[in-house]
Amino acid sequence: MHNSTKKGTEFRDDRRQARRLPPETVKRLTAIDPTKSLYAAFETLVILSAAITVSLIWWTPWIVIPAIIVIAGRQQACFVLAHDAAHYRMFESRTLNDTVGRAFAVVVGISMCTYRVLHRLHHNHLYEERDPDTPLHGGYPRGRAYLAKKLTKDLLGLTAYKTYSYFFGAPAINDDTTKSNRPLDDTSPALRKAARQDRWIVAGFHIAAPLTAFYAGYGVEYLILWILPLITVLQALLRFRAICEHGAVTDFASPLTAARTNKAPWWLRWWMFPHHVNFHVEHHLYPSIPHYNLPKCHEEMAQLGLLERAEVRSVFETARRVLAPKANVQPGSPIGNATS
Repeated sequence: MHNSTKKGTEFRDDRRQARRLPPETVKRLTAIDPTKSLYAAFETLVILSAAITVSLIWWTPWIVIPAIIVIAGRQQACFVLAHDAAHYRMFESRTLNDTVGRAFAVVVGISMCTYRVLHRLHHNHLYEERDPDTPLHGGYPRGRAYLAKKLTKDLLGLTAYKTYSYFFGAPAINDDTTKSNRPLDDTSPALRKAARQDRWIVAGFHIAAPLTAFYAGYGVEYLILWILPLITVLQALLRFRAICEHGAVTDFASPLTAARTNKAPWWLRWWMFPHHVNFHVEHHLYPSIPHYNLPKCHEEMAQLGLLERAEVRSVFETARRVLAPKANVQPGSPIGNATS
């Protein structure tokens, strides 16, 4: 748990694993390095700017189509940086952390403050009824045809509205006082207020941005280079990454087996798992560790034999498991109830 957070805003360490890293090691790995955070932000912005600039200079399908693929990968990197900020892990200053995190979230159409509320539920109730992410990654394997259908719909832009509905808090953060055991019972009022305000900022930006682009004479370019990857390629990326992180697992009793760390070639990590998000077991065990220290966390855990039962696989092995024939699951289990 982050020492700087108050009750109702914290991400709890998942302590369903008996053996853990020594406290002094966790303290060292939890330290925030603003230089590394700035580098991650700078790298993401530079590549996005370069891909857009090159496309505008050489406006041909041979440049624009690869650029769209690159841009979608860096849009996902924006999601990941907003994710780190939602965990309070980019900068020690809460104001700076939230300003940068909200900026990276806004440009890709999400509310970082709303995501913080949702993501707390995912971390604090992994694969439980309160976990809002289970409908996305639960129920696998379901066979090749099922996933192919889902990814095709993503690539056609037919599911983007669901993604953005989720990031705007519907229906997972419905604050219905008539229900007992509400998902938001442990969420602070300040966090909920910030989420409501943030959603208005996101909506305002995405009204102003296209109007500005068209006024400046770059409306078509804005739609093709930013909106198109945002609602197509990125949607497939987000789905498949989520499935790789939590799909086709069989034991929900521990974060070692309910989450998965995926190893992959550098180019695939860069595109599919930006900013070390592939170290997902480690992230669930220690959400206070910033992304650039997760590889070291993995190394320390491996040396102490703490990953012996863990879901640590190559992404290609993960893909084979996810694409296997439909699993036989018990009715009422989190996997059996997944419907998205």
